[in-house]
Amino acid sequence: MDNYKIADSFSLLAKLMDIHGENSFKSKSYASVSFAIENLTVQLTELPAEKIPGLKGIGASSAQKINELLETGQLKILEELTKKTPPGVLEMLNIKGIGPKKINTIWKEMEIESVGELLYACKENRLKLFKGFGEKTQQNVIDTIEFYFKNKESHLYVHVSLIAHQVESFIRKIFPKKRIALSGNFVRQDEVIDALEFVVEASEKEIENVMILTDGFTLKEKGEDSFIYATSAGVDVQLYWSENASFLIKLLRTSSTEVFYNALMDAVKGLDLHILANEEEYFKKAGLPFIPYCLREDPAVIELAKSGKLPSLVQHADIKGIIHSHSNWSDGSNTIEEMAMACIGMGLEYLVVSDHSRSAFYAQGLSVERIREQHIYIDELNEKMKPFRIFKSIESDILNDGSLDYSNEVLATFDLVIASVHSNIKMTEEKAMARLIKAIENPFTTILGHMTGRLLLSRPGYPVNHKKIIDACAENNVVIELNAHPNRLDMDWRHIQYALEKNVLISIDPDAHFIHGLEDIRYGVLVAQKAMLTKENNLSSFGLTDFEEFLKKTRLSRLKNV
Repeated sequence: MDNYKIADSFSLLAKLMDIHGENSFKSKSYASVSFAIENLTVQLTELPAEKIPGLKGIGASSAQKINELLETGQLKILEELTKKTPPGVLEMLNIKGIGPKKINTIWKEMEIESVGELLYACKENRLKLFKGFGEKTQQNVIDTIEFYFKNKESHLYVHVSLIAHQVESFIRKIFPKKRIALSGNFVRQDEVIDALEFVVEASEKEIENVMILTDGFTLKEKGEDSFIYATSAGVDVQLYWSENASFLIKLLRTSSTEVFYNALMDAVKGLDLHILANEEEYFKKAGLPFIPYCLREDPAVIELAKSGKLPSLVQHADIKGIIHSHSNWSDGSNTIEEMAMACIGMGLEYLVVSDHSRSAFYAQGLSVERIREQHIYIDELNEKMKPFRIFKSIESDILNDGSLDYSNEVLATFDLVIASVHSNIKMTEEKAMARLIKAIENPFTTILGHMTGRLLLSRPGYPVNHKKIIDACAENNVVIELNAHPNRLDMDWRHIQYALEKNVLISIDPDAHFIHGLEDIRYGVLVAQKAMLTKENNLSSFGLTDFEEFLKKTRLSRLKNV
């Protein structure tokens, strides 16, 4: 059990205590323990039991519960509270905007025990009749529940990727000697996955007979040519049946969007797919280069392939430096030196430290005095760590009026500035656009961070006109971030092609808050490939010398415009 699972247990315990109206002092202390565990730089599993009570933020009582979790995998008090809580009330914890204390009111005073019932009550205007619930809160709850229901059975790519190949191995094991191919939107590298899809060279009856005897798989739905199973892994599995002759056709169809597949079939009419052995042979016979799964979205790709103009897609190995990372100077878990050493271990050439700015008080944003201290510290590290280099940056909050968080004199001390919205995110498009455009026009803005503020499956983000934002970035020489955190992946890859047409650089950045978060860069690369991004168009693929030259040019440009 890793630290995050232990922290989640304490966080859930704190929330359940509030839901049940129990001792608020204890619930707050458990929430504090959860926060302390999340910020540990060492795994609790690696420590002797007697060392745990001495850790910052962890007392003797909490240490006992941690050891109980480590020894048994369970926490008795949490199990008891969970059993006393209706499943629908537990599910309400997934609804943003209503915390545990509001859930207590919904359950105990309104006598509502499910999310569906809560939505109905909101639409009946009943929520705002209770203390602490106004009309605005009620509408926010409606919007959040509807978004939640829409995405309830969807999963982030990162979560599915953790189990995809184990599931694939299991499917191969129960169908020995059968051709099997992983397909669907997982192989297309979509941000959100509904089910793991497989094409199986077996008849409908064969699949049905095998799966009915397979533990951990429950039939949910039978389609025209597939079965969908709920699984103990938590992700649905869709199995397409296919006789030998139709295997390739079905694989091409299920690995493509419908519009791409139809265009592909129209482009190669007359080719007998039944006699071909694999996809490589198919594309060769069709006179096309192999089109990777991630590009099987838009029919325009087929024309590019025909004319030999498919670009070489950016690869994980093309990343030369980490741009956008946080340290323990703000809300990161590791020191700047630890983050830099991890980058060196990954074979990278530089690190851009971009802690939060002062308005982000919740994240210990940096005051002007602390910025000066941090810059001195970075200078010392750079002397020690040559030729590796650490760049001085800030993730500056874009304030409500669109201005950045510091004066020009302070902004001028950074090597680069990432401008991002973190507060007052419930905006109309008009407000969001005015705020972002003003920030983009600030001469010290180097990169526009996570353009819409979206959190996949949790928050849709504020509305923007992507083309106008990209046009403004083109006019002001501002780079657009593709935030690689798997919960963000923002900007949306579907708008990157227009940015490339306008000669706007993209920067694939992990927004890492701890060492392990540096690896999130791979998820940004995966969606960037869908947009046909090349290493030449990605700022974090610039080697150290080219990156320094880029910053030098942008700095000269800044000074002209101040």
